[in-house]
Amino acid sequence: MTFTTPPRTAAWRHLDARDGFEVTYFQPSDDGLRIEGCTTAVEEGQTWIVGYAIELDASWTTRSARITGRSASGFRDTVLEADGAGRWRVDGTAAPHLDGCLDVDLESSAMTNTFPAHRMGLRVGENSAAPAAYVRATDLAVERLEQDYVRVADEGSRQRYDYGAPVFGFACRLVYDESGLVLDYPEIAVRAA
Repeated sequence: MTFTTPPRTAAWRHLDARDGFEVTYFQPSDDGLRIEGCTTAVEEGQTWIVGYAIELDASWTTRSARITGRSASGFRDTVLEADGAGRWRVDGTAAPHLDGCLDVDLESSAMTNTFPAHRMGLRVGENSAAPAAYVRATDLAVERLEQDYVRVADEGSRQRYDYGAPVFGFACRLVYDESGLVLDYPEIAVRAA
């Protein structure tokens, strides 16, 4: 089962790890998809806002991301550019530590876990590594994040994946709707619209 076209907009309520909200807008482009959104949250007593504009190609591979952030420590802005084959530039400088990554993953966003599920097209029982260019919420630092996805049995039109990020000692089961957007991201967020 493949995913349908995403809706024009979606939203998530962040829970447990932080208290906040994310709103995203999806706009098809000639060669892929443009996604714009914003997350506002309170985490460990600190407030922050992260805005993003992400360009994906037709295979859901990240081609660029412009991320802005605001916290008590000030305003930040960073631009990621990818060649679609796993090579990246961060603010115009080559970033070899991201070699092999095809996705951007924003710490502030539940939505960005959509990208690997679409891009990989796993069948039930298949698994894949999905390293990502991981952008931190408070300072927009860009790191490499090793991630694993295993597609487990579907429930009607909902796909389920066992997700793991070993560096954080984190694993959960992600549930996606028919358009491939996360409905339930345990300890992180739930879909609100």
